[in-house]
Amino acid sequence: MKEIRIFARAGQGAITSAIILASAAFEEGKHAFAFPHFGSERMGAPLNAYVRLDTKPIRSRSQVREPDYVLVQDPTLLSGFDVAAGLKPGGVVVVNSPERPEALGLRLNHGRVVTVPASQIAQEELGRADRANAPLLGAFAAATGEVGLAALQQVIRRRFAGTAGERNALALQRGYEYVKAKEGAP
Repeated sequence: MKEIRIFARAGQGAITSAIILASAAFEEGKHAFAFPHFGSERMGAPLNAYVRLDTKPIRSRSQVREPDYVLVQDPTLLSGFDVAAGLKPGGVVVVNSPERPEALGLRLNHGRVVTVPASQIAQEELGRADRANAPLLGAFAAATGEVGLAALQQVIRRRFAGTAGERNALALQRGYEYVKAKEGAP
């Protein structure tokens, strides 16, 4: 089983990201489970969303404490939280940041950090920098290979109708291509 922990602030679409990621994995024939964990229930409050992916039914409903992958939608959370806590060997942390991975100051015993300017891509494609989840999901797909670009685009087009779906699919593709070009990910 692969486990994913998403760090974001309430209102940034982390729960939607988790659902889209799980739905795309399901489209590819995997079992998937997505769920949120809330602290205080207010806009801007830090929160986590979790996703589990497997080839067999998923029974675990607990929080993800030892993730294979971490997505960080809001880079301001890097200073207040140990986002890589419990990261499994070979794990990947995907961060919404225009900085180089080394510049973030994350200390990993194992695994790697991948950055993508998701807010910038979202601003250019969607007109809103706070909607960085589509390019971040594209970057995740490129960095990990756990879910394909086509499945993510199919789900995102279904989730957001018309022009919004097309623009989100393009933002997703740009995040994917950025990581493929910059990191040479699988």
